[in-house]
Order: sequence, then structure tokens, then C-alpha cells
Amino acid sequence: MSTLEQESGASELTPQLAVATYENRLIEVRLGIASSLIAALRQKHAPAASHSLRVALGCSSWAFSVGLPNRERDELEVAALLHDLGKIGAPDRLLLKPGPLDLDEGRLMDQYRLSGLDILAHCCPQPSIVEIIRHAAAWFDGTRTGYPLVGKDIPGGARMLAIVDAFDSMTTDQVYRPALSRERALHELFEHAGTQFDPELVKSFSELNIGAHLHQQVISHWLKTLDPRKANQFWNNTPQPLVTAAQPADGLFQQKLFDNMFDAVIFVDCNQQIVRWNRGAERLTGLSSESVLHHGWETDLIGMRGEQNERLLGTDCPVSYCISSGVQSLRRLRVRSGEKSITVDVHTVPVVGPDGTTHGAAMLLHDASPQASLEEKCNNLHERATKDPLTQVANRAEFDRMHHLFVGAHLECNVPCSLIICDLDHFKSINDTYGHQAGDEALKAFAQVLKSECRSGDVVARYGGEEFVVLCANCNNSAATQRAEHLRRLISELPLAVLDGKALTASFGVTEVQPGDTPDSMLRRADRALLEAKRVGRNTVIQLGDGLIKPGATRDDVSLEGQRAGELMIERVLITSVPLTMAVEKLRGFVLDHHAEILGIKADRIDLLIDASEQQPTRRRSDRPVPFLVQMQFAEERITIRNASGLPSARTLRTRVLVSIRLNRTRDRRNAEIMLQASAILAAVQSYLMATPETTTQEEGTSRRSVNMLAPWLKLRS
Repeated sequence: MSTLEQESGASELTPQLAVATYENRLIEVRLGIASSLIAALRQKHAPAASHSLRVALGCSSWAFSVGLPNRERDELEVAALLHDLGKIGAPDRLLLKPGPLDLDEGRLMDQYRLSGLDILAHCCPQPSIVEIIRHAAAWFDGTRTGYPLVGKDIPGGARMLAIVDAFDSMTTDQVYRPALSRERALHELFEHAGTQFDPELVKSFSELNIGAHLHQQVISHWLKTLDPRKANQFWNNTPQPLVTAAQPADGLFQQKLFDNMFDAVIFVDCNQQIVRWNRGAERLTGLSSESVLHHGWETDLIGMRGEQNERLLGTDCPVSYCISSGVQSLRRLRVRSGEKSITVDVHTVPVVGPDGTTHGAAMLLHDASPQASLEEKCNNLHERATKDPLTQVANRAEFDRMHHLFVGAHLECNVPCSLIICDLDHFKSINDTYGHQAGDEALKAFAQVLKSECRSGDVVARYGGEEFVVLCANCNNSAATQRAEHLRRLISELPLAVLDGKALTASFGVTEVQPGDTPDSMLRRADRALLEAKRVGRNTVIQLGDGLIKPGATRDDVSLEGQRAGELMIERVLITSVPLTMAVEKLRGFVLDHHAEILGIKADRIDLLIDASEQQPTRRRSDRPVPFLVQMQFAEERITIRNASGLPSARTLRTRVLVSIRLNRTRDRRNAEIMLQASAILAAVQSYLMATPETTTQEEGTSRRSVNMLAPWLKLRS
């Protein structure tokens, strides 16, 4: 019969049950009445209990080998058996994780290890045992945060326990890795000798061939010679002070403040367990602290929802977000208070220790119902004062206020802004034919289209009757005209049920702020454009005004002098910071999008014919095409980039483009509009090539060459 069966007297048991019975017997004789602690640990996590017994046998064998005094050996054995006691409180997600713990999880396990010290301090009057367990996690060189002792100042039992604990963990199969060999485990101990472990003890342990014969010596001592009364000498029922931290004197003030705060204060640990719940929280939520303490935190516990009553899932929960990100937040939410839902301001702050460990979150809830009610009333009053009640866009008073701000701010910054004024065509006939209710629905539909295309920073307002205005921030004439044409098309293609499926049409006037403009002068110019749009037949867009002159441009760019066929209108040198091959690819998109006709391609030049009127939203049906000749000559340049010291650091390629725009033939047409179309072509070329006008002389170190590879790259004729 085996030794195990002889000692357990349970040869008829299964091997697994026999081993458990044998281990329980050993623990009972060594710990006496405290063996129930290991029994509790076994129920929580059996591998931790078995590991503790193996570590205790290893420590005792080592102590026998080096002749450690009986008293010190007894303390080391007890400390080794109970060093993992804190795992009783650890969550299963840590104990059963199928992989190694990350840094934060490791710190969390350290907190539960300290909880084991609290448990032990209540029943063990022997401080040396508690100190062994406390300092077993310290590093020999003192570099581990939270452990002030260094080197030989660390208790000898703690230094021995650290080595045996690590060795057993490495030589035991884990769910995330198989057991290491004895030689590999010893190699790891030597690798960390002098930093994590005592180098002299590592050498002593490596010379000790712990095996069955040494363990048998310990087992025989425990089962045959250990006095049961001696096993109980370490235990009594006199509570000892908690070892985690003594409450400072000012803690009494903090506790008094916590208990008597009117606002709700809730503490949640990093495992999302509720650990504190003050009287303010009881008053706000109607839940007593006894009913929620040590329960898992969930937003549904207090009916926490978003301002629109939406559920808070994942990191939408302020506690989850705070713990995971380490960032505090302040949000307005709704919570359940008795039978009703109230508005609260929720301030959530992460609780971070000196070593950077996140211990949880503190959440303060302030009843904001009166404030929210007042804000809601103020918002309602503001909406009534600034919004048109029928269409829910800004009213005329709000437009006048915003228009003054727009003009002043954009002129001060020399940034363009535009004004679109629009009017439903033949609106009186809609009222006369379909009734005023149908007219109201038409106005609301018109306003909705304008709002749907409004950018952030723009303002849509009802100016009066069927007339609406749109303030376009950071928008020049060309872009505003395109937007107006887009709106005109959307409205004309929108059938309305109240009009028997027919669509509305609208006329648009567009202008851009000019130097010296006032809100009134800008509005009058836009109104003249609208009147012109109605005069020429309605359902069209007319733009007036030159807008702001850009830096580097001159009034010659918008000259009103007549132009003859073939006469140069605009010539610019553009620089794009890409090689020629990429510039040509971008040019391909310009040619295709503008339906340009390629007249000729030379080695470094391309000639295009473009009908700008097809791209111009203000074109009337009676207008004849206005073709332009656009010539672009390319040269690839290699430039030298210099560092902050002025020394050459790199060389790169860019492309220089000479753009010339001419009229293809003489036209009897307003010259300002022709010039505007030519400028629009130049702006489009600049945009497609991502180019900027050349404003400086050629950089030092720039080598320029005309390139004979334009024709093969373009291939645009196909």
C-alpha cells in the first residue's frame, strides 16, 4: 500500500478523492482550527489550495535542509499555507482567465492579496506570519512599488517563500502554458536573482534537490510529531487591526462629509462592485445602502438613461468609461427616483493610486431637475423668439441679428461669405388653387429642403411670406451659386401630395460680401439678383457682385473691358507638390468631369476646349455656348529641402503648370460674366491639381526641366 493510502486510510477512494483527503489531513494537522480557511479557499479555487500546500511542503523541506530554527520554520510553513488566502475574494474572471494576467489585472490581484492579510489579521496574533506574507511579493532590489523594504531588510521567510512560490508556479501546468522543467525554472530564478529574488537564497535553493524524500520528512513531522496544541498556538479570536491601511485622523472628517452630503455619492471598485453608498444616494434613488453594497454596478440598478431616455450600453455607462479610460466625465443623464424619472448631473472621477493603479470610480449625482426645468423653459422662450412658428427655421429678427455678425466677422478676417435669397414661384396661385393649408405645407417643404442642405455654421431663415434667405459661412460666389443651383434642382424635382403630385419651383439670387459692404447693401444686391431671376423667367439662379479680391489677385482679374477671340484673359503659374505623373492623373479627372475637348497634346503641353456655360448654373436657356481655349504647359522640378539650419536635407519633385485661358471667339455677352466663368475654370484646375499660385522666385537649388512624357501618360483621347 502506498504512503498516501497508508496515511489517509482511504485505499477504497478514487485517486482524486484520496489525494484531496490526504491534503486535507495534512492541512488540518498543520493549521489546526485555521484549516477552515484553506477549506474555504479550496471551495473558491481548488488549484490555489493545492498550490499553497505544495509551497508549504517546499518551504518546510528547505527549512529542514538549512537547519532553520523550529519557531521560524513553523511560521514559514503557516505563512506558505495561507499566502494565497486573498484569492477567496477574487472574481472568477481573474482566477479562471485562460491566459496570463495583464498589468492591470496583476495589480488587482495584489489588492485581493492584501484582503487576505486582513482576514488573517483577525485570527492570527503572530505579526511575523503576517509580515512574511505581506513582504513575499516585494522585490529584493526594492524596485517594486508599494514595498519599502530592500535586500536583507525583507524578512528571510518572505524571501524564501517568494522563491518557492515562483518555482512551483513555473513547474506546474497552467491553462495558458505547460509546466517548465526544473532546469528551465531554475534558470528563470537565476535570471531574476539580485532584482526580484535574493541571489544567495536562489543559489541555496538550486543546490537543494527537493523531492519525495524531503517531503516525506516534512509529512512525517506533521503527522507524527507535531503537537496539535502547538498547531493552534497561532490562532485566537481577538481581532487585530486591519493591515491594509490605518484610517488617518482626517478620515473622520471625510466620513462625516460623505455621510451627510445631500448629493448622491457612489464608490465602485475596478471589478464594478459597489463599495460605498451614502445617505444622499439613498435619498435620491430610494435604495438603501444595505440592499446594494457589494452588488455589481449596472445602470439599470437606478434606471440610469440618456437625456433622450436611451439605454447606456458599454462605455456609454459613465462608470465603465471612467474605469476603462481613466478619464473623468461630467454628463447630464436621467435616473429613477422612486416612481418617477429625474434629471441629474453625473460627475464620475477615476480613483487612481500613487503607483498608477486604477482602483475604481467615484460617482457624484446632483439633482438637476429644477435647473433642467428652467433651462427647458428658457430654451422654449428662445425658440419662440428666434424661430418661425410655421417652418421652424430662423425668423427675420434672428436673420437680421446673424447677418450683421456674419458681415462684420467675415470682412474683419477677409474671408468670403455669401447670401442666397430665394422665392417660391407663383405662390399666390398655389393658395388660390389648392388653398392656404396647401400653401403652408408647400412653405414647410421648401424650408425643409433648405435646412437639409445647410452646413454647420450656416443660417436658414424665413424672411417674409414665401421668401427665404440662407447665410453661407466661408463660402464664395462660385460655391454659393452651385449650392443655389443644387437647391433649385432639388425643389423642382420634389413632388408634393398637397399639390396633386406637382413640384414647386423657386428663383434664387446670390451674392458674396464685398469690401465696404454693409448688411443692407449686401441684402439689396442679393434682392436685385432675385428680381433679375424672376424677370428672365423664374426657376433660375442669378449671381451679382465680384466678392472679395483674394491675396495676390488684382482688379485686372475681373476687368470689364471687352475681350476679343484668342485674346489672353487669364494667365497663372501654378505649383503642385507632386511629380508630373500624379499631376497628369489629376488632370485626367478634370478633363473628364468638365467634358473638355482635347485639341492637341505636345511633349509638355495640352490644349483644351471647354464650354464653361455648361458648368455655369446661371446659364439661361437662351444663352449660346461660351467656349474657352485652355492651354497648360507642364515642367517637372526637383527642389532642395533645407533643414532649420539652412543646410540641404532632401530633394523632392514637384510640377510647375503655366495655365492660359482665352476666348475661342468673340461673344456679345456681359464681360463680367465671361470673366467670372474664366476664373471658375482656373479655380477648378487649381483644385483638381491641388496647386497653389506661384508667389515667390525659384528656390535655390531648384532644377527645372520640360518633360517629354506628357503624351504617353495622358491617353485621354480614348
